[in-house]
Amino acid sequence: MLREVRVENGLVRGLPAADPRITAFKGIPFAAPPVGDLRWKAPEPAKDWDGVLEAYQFGPISMQETPGIDPNAFYSKEWHVDPEIPMSEDCLYLNVWTPAKSADEKLPVMIWIYGGAFNSGYTAEMEFDGERIARRGVILVSIAYRVNVFAWLAHPQLTASNPGGPIGNFGFLDQKAAFEWVKRNIAAFGGDPQNVTVFGQSAGAGSILAHLVSPRSKGLFEKAIVMSGGGIRPANSQPNNTLEQAEQIGLAFQKFLGCSSFEEMKQIDAKTLYEKSAEFSHLPDAPRFPFTHFTDGWFLQSDWTEAMIRNERHQIPVMAGHTTNDFRWPPFGVKDLNSLKEYAEKQFGDKAEEYLRLVGFESGDFEKIMDKVCVPLQEVGSAIWEHYNAKIGNAPIYGYTFDAEMPGDNAGAFHSSDLWFVFETLAKCWRPFKAKHYDLARQMCNYWTNFAKTGDPNGPDADGKPMPRWEPYTLEKPFEMYFGDTAHMRDEQNPVIRFLIDYAIEWHTKRSAQ
Repeated sequence: MLREVRVENGLVRGLPAADPRITAFKGIPFAAPPVGDLRWKAPEPAKDWDGVLEAYQFGPISMQETPGIDPNAFYSKEWHVDPEIPMSEDCLYLNVWTPAKSADEKLPVMIWIYGGAFNSGYTAEMEFDGERIARRGVILVSIAYRVNVFAWLAHPQLTASNPGGPIGNFGFLDQKAAFEWVKRNIAAFGGDPQNVTVFGQSAGAGSILAHLVSPRSKGLFEKAIVMSGGGIRPANSQPNNTLEQAEQIGLAFQKFLGCSSFEEMKQIDAKTLYEKSAEFSHLPDAPRFPFTHFTDGWFLQSDWTEAMIRNERHQIPVMAGHTTNDFRWPPFGVKDLNSLKEYAEKQFGDKAEEYLRLVGFESGDFEKIMDKVCVPLQEVGSAIWEHYNAKIGNAPIYGYTFDAEMPGDNAGAFHSSDLWFVFETLAKCWRPFKAKHYDLARQMCNYWTNFAKTGDPNGPDADGKPMPRWEPYTLEKPFEMYFGDTAHMRDEQNPVIRFLIDYAIEWHTKRSAQ
């Protein structure tokens, strides 16, 4: 087994995983600590070390709210279980799980990007254990990146400090630096640097959308998996912040801090800076997500929705999907039948009557109507993207819906529930999963790793028999794989969701033609 490996900065030693055929390397620095003068700068190369780096523990998580401080909170019960986990502004580390016995095996590689609304998240979350993926002959790399104000601050002085170069979106630049590290070093772990799949969920999936349209990331990966990433925004929605808008938020934050300059902001200690940014985010007049990605003109050169509608993405195979309870939110301001009708007329114009008919408006039963109104927005966005890709693209998208029954409460297939299944880590969860759940998790992990190997998710199950056939989305067959009690292709769609998809396609098409 590969227990000791030489990477570009020195020797690194890992430990046997629970399965001794797998070696786990944790806490390998892939960039210099983004502290001091490197705060709010693109990541720089890591320094060499002497001797052997014992990669036995995860690196500190990036600055964020302490996980698990409220054990009764939903995600604290699910996986944010350790409020004593180390946290630091020095956070740019990655982890590798490899099944290789030698460095010449050229195994496929999967790079994992965690979610957390661009505000939190970390590689040490227990559902992200890479062992089950590695057991399928795939190297799993999980990467850390800066979040919240440390990643997404923009400021006019920052912009002026590096004309023609990177001036923001440092979380994306951290991820890019990790991709580049993998390209340079993964062969030493038995990996194939020319067969890399990036995959992520929620903000991690949104990150992948950014990399898919950024010319700065071209050639750094060969396939991508977008889990609950949203795809293309629905109609009448706002694009990413512009650089100017993000700079104005940065100036407002400077004023909130009481600092006279950007340089003075850089002197604030990390803990205080995070706490102040959280206070700022909760001000009554603050933007909903003040510290998030924006169109900076260097890494993210255009709004990614507009880029994907024009099919200006890296033409590589993609898997994309969502859970059935992904952001099932009521439209803003809708609180009764009158406000619903007003919303429909404003949002859909001459198609408002059709929309109200589909949600059963005439019944007058507001509770049942809202159950139809609150559809998973991620499904709408993914389907719009799949449509445009099938219409003008030349690389496939394999779409899916995750709707497994989640025992233990009434949360249903909540946002992030598919993580337990993709990583096949159900045994770590508190939920009383049954045999059907373990069967589904085994198959989903198979599909994901098959895709990483070849760009096609299909293949045999553990018994050697073919798993249900997964077809890519086409205009002739606009269908997705459905992961419920079992896996199967689904050829029907919620009529309200179909309406929203068709309306958004028409809206975006008209807007693009203007």
